[in-house]
Amino acid sequence: MNQLSIEEQILALQTDVNDIKLNLNLSEKKFKRGIATATIGYTVTIAGGLMLGRKNDDLGKVLLVTGGVTGITGTILMVDAFKYLGRIGKPKVKR
Repeated sequence: MNQLSIEEQILALQTDVNDIKLNLNLSEKKFKRGIATATIGYTVTIAGGLMLGRKNDDLGKVLLVTGGVTGITGTILMVDAFKYLGRIGKPKVKR
């Protein structure tokens, strides 16, 4: 009977490890997508700022707003990626 209990514990640990691997994979993909989006957004913002006060002032204003929104969206994606890391849940309380 003790052997069965050890086997059950090993299977439970293996399931937990597989869940952790899955959640890390999901988190990594979303985090990388967020980095790319934020980088593009803030690059567009910088380009828009460089255009201000010159011939393309109106375009610069549009790029500032568009790049800012895109950059913030990418930052939100990066922060949101961490939600997958806490998905294993709290330890189960035995009664």
